[in-house]
Amino acid sequence: MINVSPSGWKEVVLRDACESVRYGYTAQAQDKPVGPQFLRITDIVPNLIDWSSVPYCQIASQDVEKYKLQEGDIVIARTGATTGYAKWIKSPPDSVFASYLVRLRISKAHDSRFIGFIVGSDEYKQFIRTNIGGAAQPNANAQILTSFPIRLPPLPTQRKIAAVLSAYDDLIENNTRRIALLEEMARLVYREWFVRFRFPGHESVRLVDSPLGEIPEGWEVRQLGDVIELAYGKGLREVDRVSGPYPVYGSSGVVGYHKERLVNGPGIVVGRKGNVGTVYWSDDDFYPIDTVFYVKTDIDLCYVYHNLQYQNFISTDTAVPGLSRNQAYLLPFLLPDVSVTRRFQGFVTPLFDQIRNLRLKTGNLRRTCDLLLPRLISGALDVAGSDIDTGGVG
Repeated sequence: MINVSPSGWKEVVLRDACESVRYGYTAQAQDKPVGPQFLRITDIVPNLIDWSSVPYCQIASQDVEKYKLQEGDIVIARTGATTGYAKWIKSPPDSVFASYLVRLRISKAHDSRFIGFIVGSDEYKQFIRTNIGGAAQPNANAQILTSFPIRLPPLPTQRKIAAVLSAYDDLIENNTRRIALLEEMARLVYREWFVRFRFPGHESVRLVDSPLGEIPEGWEVRQLGDVIELAYGKGLREVDRVSGPYPVYGSSGVVGYHKERLVNGPGIVVGRKGNVGTVYWSDDDFYPIDTVFYVKTDIDLCYVYHNLQYQNFISTDTAVPGLSRNQAYLLPFLLPDVSVTRRFQGFVTPLFDQIRNLRLKTGNLRRTCDLLLPRLISGALDVAGSDIDTGGVG
């Protein structure tokens, strides 16, 4: 039975707002463009989908239409530690979605962006966690994923709420792209100085033989374990996290926030389980969980951070991909003259400062959005009579 509140909001379950609900396509992900891009769970966990890192898959032409993603679709993880994580799809390239995802296509009677914010909420994730219990390998079928009770205002109000929240999302996305550009600038400088050896003053330094080939005289090739320690993170289940200021790092990046820190920032995180060999920089104090290592070293951190991104970290051959610390310690590590690394640190520090400021602004925007979200989608904050630009749709 559908209940109608005095304000015209209808209480339904999520599936009632869907035109269709579909499980994803089963295929082997491939790096080469053998077909459409292949969106997986790991691609939807970060705040933004990085389509440049999404692989491809082979799929028969008659199946493409069934699994093709379009703007306004919502995909939800149905298995693993991130069961219930969801993304509203914006401007996708030619792509299909993998079998461990469920796609919701929202009825045209509703605003899919509004529904997307509901499904992306912490309340939705908590609902899914509660309904799948404490299994070692969590999973949820489409019935569970679409049984979440939601309140739907009239369509014009849905669009207004979506417009308010989308404005925050757009600012966050813009900041994220600016951060990516600054990070790329720092990577280009690193590559010029420490890969091509075109650092300031390189003309007067001769190259000598080394295990890595010719390197500048006075530089050394050491083993990674000689110069840094990969310290183990500490287990912290999602249900045990208490909201706070400190980012929690897993092998896919920031996976939440906690009231306690484990490591003083700035610091470096390396993926140990799952996304093996991923490398992240944290400006501030942070909490690395047990799927990652964090770095201890006396060498300039900016140099170490970029060096690790060039390392060939190899996963151990097990059912769950993992990085052996002992194997990682045997990798070669180029140790430049300290005057060059210090100069590099001085050069990229202003870029890192800009990145940190943008991340702080993004964090403030995200916290504001998180405060507004439950009030808007519950009707506690009424925008029905507000003059809000909905992009030309009424």
